[in-house]
Amino acid sequence: MDSDLFSGRRAERFAQLLDEANGGRRHHVRSRADGELTALVEVGRRLTVERPTVDVDPEFRVGLRAMLVATVEREGVTAGAGIRAALLPAITGRRARARGAILVGVAAGAIALSGISAASENALPGDALYGMKRSTERAQLALANSDISRGQLFLDFARTRLDEAASVRHDRLGFSAVLDDMDADTRQGVRLLTTVAAQRSDPTALDAVDTFLAGQRRVVSGLLDRPDHADRDRTRRSLALLDAAGRRADALREAIACGLPAPAASDTLGPAPSTCPGDR
Repeated sequence: MDSDLFSGRRAERFAQLLDEANGGRRHHVRSRADGELTALVEVGRRLTVERPTVDVDPEFRVGLRAMLVATVEREGVTAGAGIRAALLPAITGRRARARGAILVGVAAGAIALSGISAASENALPGDALYGMKRSTERAQLALANSDISRGQLFLDFARTRLDEAASVRHDRLGFSAVLDDMDADTRQGVRLLTTVAAQRSDPTALDAVDTFLAGQRRVVSGLLDRPDHADRDRTRRSLALLDAAGRRADALREAIACGLPAPAASDTLGPAPSTCPGDR
């Protein structure tokens, strides 16, 4: 599918969802992107309800304004829009409303999120801003434009969960829950990146996996010194997952190097390659 066309449809659907969330008329349609776009709408709703009292850096305001002006000019919402309106009167109004809603949403969201980022980036499970922190992460995933970007984001989130786990003290259930989320992010990120590598027969996407595993193993191993036996056992399960991800990445590199086709079998870590003929 043409990426510009797909992006345009996503933009129009996002504008519809924003409109509905703000009390506008319901559009009796659905799209495959609704799940991702709903996360963005939820971020906007929470920003409206919670309205954090933060100061926005004046330089950020100037930069954002310049970005929006450039976007308006590039998209032709000013003079160019009039020319297109004469040629395409039936659809220009709808697209203009969609673009307008998105530009307003981007402006308001970017200004608010710039302050929320500073306030919530260090939030831990149970903190007031932790839900906003996770909502912002979901919005980042929804905005990612490729599986490689999404995979790298998931691995970044796994690093964040690890930082949170290291800060959770005297809370066995909380520690285990954060590691559960960390492992889920690890699986998602590794699966996306290994799938891209297998589909393209190109190991480049695996470099991000290798870099992630090298740093993550070292920090996770540091959690083994926790005094609670259950915490140490739970940490070992996360280490086992990292080891499995490393073996999967190595096996895919070998399969790509010896020219094997993309594996048909797959699991939570992505494609499961066969052994190269010379290694049997």
